[in-house]
Amino acid sequence: MGHFANTAQAEAWNGYEGAQWARSQERWDAVNDGFNQPLLDAAAISGTDAVLDIGCGAGRTTRLAARRAARGRALGLDLSGPMLGRARESAAREGVANVAFVQGDAQVHPLDAGAFDAVISRYGMTFFTDPVAAFTNLHRALRPGGRLAFICAAEAEANEWLAALASLEGILPLGGFGKAGGPGMFSLTDPGRIRDLLAAGGFDGVDVRRVEVPGKWGADAADAAAFLLDSGPGRHLLGRVTPPAQEAARRALTSALVRHEADGGVWLRSSSWLVTAVRGGAARG
Repeated sequence: MGHFANTAQAEAWNGYEGAQWARSQERWDAVNDGFNQPLLDAAAISGTDAVLDIGCGAGRTTRLAARRAARGRALGLDLSGPMLGRARESAAREGVANVAFVQGDAQVHPLDAGAFDAVISRYGMTFFTDPVAAFTNLHRALRPGGRLAFICAAEAEANEWLAALASLEGILPLGGFGKAGGPGMFSLTDPGRIRDLLAAGGFDGVDVRRVEVPGKWGADAADAAAFLLDSGPGRHLLGRVTPPAQEAARRALTSALVRHEADGGVWLRSSSWLVTAVRGGAARG
């Protein structure tokens, strides 16, 4: 286990939040898998590349990257012990041998200089307490000409799952839930801020474009509502109100999700930024 500068996030992802994601790996993948191909295509992973996956969680994108780099390797880095345990189990079960997982904080983890051809992340770049330190560290870990590609959430109101939760205003103490700021899921909603942070970290050629995909959040409205409210943020909000208010929230959220039922599930659109950049210098031949 590496040193954690990001102690609050380390505590969260090694507590309930990480445990919930680990046991719900398949469900979270069903929500987010639509972003995998755009992300991996943008990273332009070749068969011999060394790939670093930041905030890899249960390792879905790391394993996919390892398959693309069949004669190379992929390393997943994450704060969460429970999620990395699930990642290792999944890699062993799927027979993905050219992959490894390390527990550490991307802001300070001692990555070898110039060791990677590509750095990727699906929603793992938004939780840094010091994003410039993190991007500087990742820039150093890339070879000259190496590629950075990551997915991060766009503005909250463009994400239908958050709009559904907003229906609970007056039942749950939503406060600033979903507002831009950091560290957290919505810390990189401003493309200008993304460009500034990456430039400060040493990156060139920064590009930010919107990608929107539907994700399956549950088998039906009641199932999707239970899943959302069982997540870390949902559990936190429920814990601040009485049992009758908790039940009212479940009913209201279920009602709000009914209109999203289609094709054997509840489908909600997620809107994100696909960010790409390069480490300047000559590419390795």
